[in-house]
Amino acid sequence: MAKRIGVILMTYGSPATLDDIPIYLKHVYGGREASPEVIAEFRRRYDLIGGSPLLRITREQAAALQDELNQASSDGTTYHVTAGMRFAPPFIADVAPETAADADTVVGIIMSPQYSPIIMSGYVRALEEAVEKLHRKDLTLKIATDWHLQPYFLQALAQRVREALNRLPEDVRTSIPVLLTAHSMPKRVVEKEPDYINDLKETAAAVAQLVGLPEERWMFCYQSAGHTPEEWLKPDFADIMPQLQAAGQRHVLIAPVQFLADHLEILYDIEIGAREQAEQHGIQFARTASLNTTPLFIKALAAVVRETLATNL
Repeated sequence: MAKRIGVILMTYGSPATLDDIPIYLKHVYGGREASPEVIAEFRRRYDLIGGSPLLRITREQAAALQDELNQASSDGTTYHVTAGMRFAPPFIADVAPETAADADTVVGIIMSPQYSPIIMSGYVRALEEAVEKLHRKDLTLKIATDWHLQPYFLQALAQRVREALNRLPEDVRTSIPVLLTAHSMPKRVVEKEPDYINDLKETAAAVAQLVGLPEERWMFCYQSAGHTPEEWLKPDFADIMPQLQAAGQRHVLIAPVQFLADHLEILYDIEIGAREQAEQHGIQFARTASLNTTPLFIKALAAVVRETLATNL
């Protein structure tokens, strides 16, 4: 009998409308109310980008992945792929019944290639609890963990960097500094789990190597530090701009190595915030396009599904 596989892409989440921002932030903050100042700032940012496309894009990724898996299936196995969010509807628990319907196995993929047991544990718990509530003893659950060096994923990132470089004049293309960025984290969290940061840096180094960037042309740095008084990881790309100016640089390319779709951290933090910071220092700004549904990235997700199914966990 042919196997039936349910796959759920689990992402962070975003408010559907500006009026949903307070409840969204309450979910993010573990039930605590955000301050009026924080709510106002997030409202301003989401308004500037016209709302987050994260759910729409994740659903498009799910549809593309379903097509990729089913078209490549050679043994009659069928795949049904859905998208669920951790901090906003449709929540992971909302989507789990559909994902598992008629399935023998459910595969969960956290939409972050670099895996941290501490940081990502909420996704794992949410899916495990949702599957338990289905009371399906015949159902196997497998959750992908680390895939930060998955070859198709690295190739997709490298392709985006090359595309961005090729849009630039030739004299700029061969000299522009490239900042490979990842989401900043509170220092206290990372001190408990240094492997996570090492994985981020490994992804950045692998992409730089694929693109053929000399060591002096690229740098790994952070972005999107949170609205809290505690110490966050450095250097932030805001710290790099005055350094580039002092070195006589007049151009910069920012290439995220962790984010897999357009959302607030791309469309505001980079496209608006980083651009403003660069221009304040007399630097012309460019960024790579997000992976979204680029075919190489969808192949990466398909490979992650197959590799996860092949594990004995």
